[in-house]
Amino acid sequence: MQKICASLVAVLALSACGPAWNDPYPAADAGRNTLYTAFTDRPKHLDPAQSYTEDEITFTAQIYEPPLQYHYLKRPYELIPGTVEHVPAPRFYDAAGRELPPDAPVERIAESVYELKLKPGIRFQPHPAFAADADAPLAGRQTMADFPNFGSRELTADDYIYQIKRLAHPRLHSPIFGMMADKIVGLKELGDSLQKAAREKPADEWLDLDVFPLSGVEKVDSHTWRIRIKGKYPQFLYWLAMPFFAPVPREVDRFYARPGMAAKNLTLDWWPVGTGPFMLSENDPNRRMVLSRNPNFHGQRYPCEGEPGDRAAGLLDDCGKALPFLDQAIFTREKEAIPYWNKFLQGYFDASGISSDSFDQAVRVNVGGDVALSDEMRSKGIRLLTSVKSSTFYMGFNMLDPVIGGLSPRATKLRQAISIAIDQEEYISIFQNGRGIAAQGPLPPGIFGYEPGEEGIDATVYDWVDGKPKRKPVEVAKKLVAEAGYPNGRDEKTGEPLVVNLDTTGGGMGEKSRLDWLTRQFAKIDVQLVVRSTDFNRFQDKIRKGNVQLYYLGWNADYPDPENFFFLLDGNESKVAKGGENASNYANPEFDRLFLRMKNMDNTPERLAIVRQMNRILHHDAPWVFGLHPKSYTLGHRWLKNRKPSDVGNNILKYQRIDSEDRAAARREWNRPVLWPLVAGLLLLVLAIVPAVIGYRRRERRAALK
Repeated sequence: MQKICASLVAVLALSACGPAWNDPYPAADAGRNTLYTAFTDRPKHLDPAQSYTEDEITFTAQIYEPPLQYHYLKRPYELIPGTVEHVPAPRFYDAAGRELPPDAPVERIAESVYELKLKPGIRFQPHPAFAADADAPLAGRQTMADFPNFGSRELTADDYIYQIKRLAHPRLHSPIFGMMADKIVGLKELGDSLQKAAREKPADEWLDLDVFPLSGVEKVDSHTWRIRIKGKYPQFLYWLAMPFFAPVPREVDRFYARPGMAAKNLTLDWWPVGTGPFMLSENDPNRRMVLSRNPNFHGQRYPCEGEPGDRAAGLLDDCGKALPFLDQAIFTREKEAIPYWNKFLQGYFDASGISSDSFDQAVRVNVGGDVALSDEMRSKGIRLLTSVKSSTFYMGFNMLDPVIGGLSPRATKLRQAISIAIDQEEYISIFQNGRGIAAQGPLPPGIFGYEPGEEGIDATVYDWVDGKPKRKPVEVAKKLVAEAGYPNGRDEKTGEPLVVNLDTTGGGMGEKSRLDWLTRQFAKIDVQLVVRSTDFNRFQDKIRKGNVQLYYLGWNADYPDPENFFFLLDGNESKVAKGGENASNYANPEFDRLFLRMKNMDNTPERLAIVRQMNRILHHDAPWVFGLHPKSYTLGHRWLKNRKPSDVGNNILKYQRIDSEDRAAARREWNRPVLWPLVAGLLLLVLAIVPAVIGYRRRERRAALK
């Protein structure tokens, strides 16, 4: 009895104080300046020459520093210096090597030269490759922690030049080598030389890239280098903000190339080396990955200006303060959405996306499509962060098709009618939970040339009513179908019904509902839709050969420039004729002429005027049914400060700050153990045991008396 009572007292005492019983982190980590988050898919590459996925840049963008970066708060996105003193302005030269004025015609420009100058005093993170004994025997060294000595040195122009050469390394298979070989003078020739050298050496023997010249990249001094680009290519500046152009020291490349290192996962692909605010201190991609503050970080300051509304949102409260704010970021792998979501609600993750399973618990969508946090989320002080992604999803028409293709008035009116009939707003509401905006053209918000007002609407599909776009009535679409020669959906000459085919890869949860909805959209204008499902490889083959009528595709921006979207409709990018990315095989000579003029221009009023012309051509020709730009919804706890969504600026961790005291208090409050079932169970146990104990003692006394 005494033991049972003592247990009850102990349970009650534990419930009154102490950390939460379900805390997944060590007690020693409580109160630390650490951000806790999760990842679902393990990164495959952390080598900047190879890495190109969202899962990977989550880490690489915090570790590596390319020459340029994006302003954290400004939209449209703006390039600013990273490790260099200023954003370089190219100098232009003709074929004879004579310098041209900045406004020289594109056809006269043979080369563009970008000169970059480093800020002084930037140093690499501590690493064994910089230690005096970097070449010591590897016996007994299985992990990075087994190396006794770490060193560092200053960042130089040579480190950036070495990385550009690595893009041509035949054993690295950089995903941008082909593109950059067409842009950077001499890079293709370097690739050929490295291919030959690699064939002559054993597969595990190191290639010293310093031995191989690259004619298009010149070292001026220890902190300055020049890059020569073929012709005029202003989008090259955007590439200079990607990890592909981050520095890799020759010592690090040599260190990891030593025999036996790769077998122990001691590679740049596993243990990156950079000058950024964080370094990878733990890498277990099946369980967790840890970024820790780089003690050698050269320092930057939090921005003091941004978009309208940023000040009211508290995003300028840390103006001018030294970065980074965090000491550590711990990424835990969560393969399932439900455990991820539950840990966020318990306060053990500082931010979370919203899966379809948890959408109704997190937000409420009213009849007007506006999204607001649920009462439960607001009661916890959780904030909803939304942004429109730099992506577009569309239904494409094959412009080579004899029925819906071509620029004849008949086919054009048919495409216009279909564009009106497919109610994108309804689709977004039903199938996207409101997570998107209807597209008015190829350009999403945040891209130069996107205009949200009346100037930017697709006037073929929408009217401007009461200060917002309103889709034209179905009657307008039916009239266009009749004018195209299909009154009531039948060919006016043959009487045959109008049937169009949509090729799709099919499959996936909810796919049947979406296709049934789409079929009803076509039926509104008396057009019969036939869905032809196939596997992905067969679908790609049909797109390549132009054996489709309608198809669905999407595009995510590589960089925030209108050229990166309009090229999808450039006649010179025709999929069938040229093997390019123009899957609709759209070709309008006027559009192509404007694209050629626009793509190499700076962001000036003149360029904006050309973008408007191009959009008006696309609105009329309707080579796509402009679908939607998806919205990103992220939830952040009240203690997570300075978080602003960004699609192209990925080095965002250094700007974020944690109020660890507020977080610790919330965790204790939200994770108090529910003890009454345990107490009730112990009481029931007492009630069951006490009569038995009393009866047993009575029997013992009777026996003793006898």
